[in-house]
Amino acid sequence: MDLKLLNEQGQAAATVSAPDTVFGRDFNEALIHQIVVAYQANARMGDRAQKDRAEVKHSTKKPWRQKGTGRARSGMTSSPIWRGGGRAFPNSPEENFSQKVNKKMYRAGIRSILSQLAREDRIAVVESFSFDTPKTKLAASKLKAMGLDSVLVITDVVDENTYLATRNLPHVAVVEPRYADPLSLVHYKKVLITKAAIAQFEEMLG
Repeated sequence: MDLKLLNEQGQAAATVSAPDTVFGRDFNEALIHQIVVAYQANARMGDRAQKDRAEVKHSTKKPWRQKGTGRARSGMTSSPIWRGGGRAFPNSPEENFSQKVNKKMYRAGIRSILSQLAREDRIAVVESFSFDTPKTKLAASKLKAMGLDSVLVITDVVDENTYLATRNLPHVAVVEPRYADPLSLVHYKKVLITKAAIAQFEEMLG
């Protein structure tokens, strides 16, 4: 698989040969959907707390007598079918939303995403991506000159200057290959990857 090598102006200066074992796989929509949903689910926290019928503050007095009123029998107002009553199956802070994904499936899904990005011309290569000073203006001007507004940059090493220069840009993320998650790969319009990061991907996923 040949990927475009971009210069500082965002123009395709040449092509870079990328391993087909990582960037030349078939598109597996079901697998990609599974790992993206699992990634989002594993990021969820059980921060909701609801009360069951034993925890709501209600009287245990029987609202009306059992027979003779013409209404349905009722024991207490904390019943889940009553307005203001307790929940039958309440959410708790200890709720676990995590989903298990095998390592082989996860790696295969990442390979499928990268391959599809390459086919859709949404992935490009640069020699390196770093800055001499931690200035956000430098990072913004560099990406603007390359014609990139929404981009995930995958570089072999994220140094402090690069991190500080890009952390406040709203539609830009800079990560190392090991931290490239499936949600970010499909979310950003463009993926910019360095040559050294391609070698790391081949070592991790090849």
